[in-house]
Amino acid sequence: MFGMAVALGAAVVPRAMQPASNVQLRANSVGFGLAIPQGLLPSPTATLPVAAKPAPAPTKSIAPPPSKKSAPAPSRPSVVVRSTQQALINQDRARYHLAPLTWSSCLYNVARYEAAHLAAPGVVFKHYDGVSRDLTCHLGHQVGENIGWYSDGINDSKLNSMFMASPDHKANILGPYRYVATAWAVRSDGRAFIAVEFG
Repeated sequence: MFGMAVALGAAVVPRAMQPASNVQLRANSVGFGLAIPQGLLPSPTATLPVAAKPAPAPTKSIAPPPSKKSAPAPSRPSVVVRSTQQALINQDRARYHLAPLTWSSCLYNVARYEAAHLAAPGVVFKHYDGVSRDLTCHLGHQVGENIGWYSDGINDSKLNSMFMASPDHKANILGPYRYVATAWAVRSDGRAFIAVEFG
């Protein structure tokens, strides 16, 4: 039997706030007019000449007033799923009757960078500037980030279980977001780091 370790971190930044307060948790893993027909005039039946009457002046057609429609609600983006972690997040959200999150390529670039940075030798496991980078994607008023690592390589279900067991990480997964992206990076020693970016 071998030892496994997992570490997690969550950050949420409303757009109005500047620096994020980072939260870390370490734990062991066991886890979208009607054309009115013209009346047909009957054919004249009399053969008597009829004095011509001036044609009546055409009447102006008045358009009906525009109907009062309420502004359409902002539509949610089509849901695109690009990662196992995202699929698990959307399953979690469905259990709480929340709309699924769709993939964002902008957030994916942030997630790739953050995961690779965390996997670099000698880098301390903590939040860096992921949430600040998330804001540059302009996807909403609030952004968030979950980070974690697992000692035995990529394991989406373990990390998702750990995220859902932590109040701060769960708050991001069930948060008021519309977009998500995830990325893993594996270090030479087999330890895998994940970054989950929300917007």
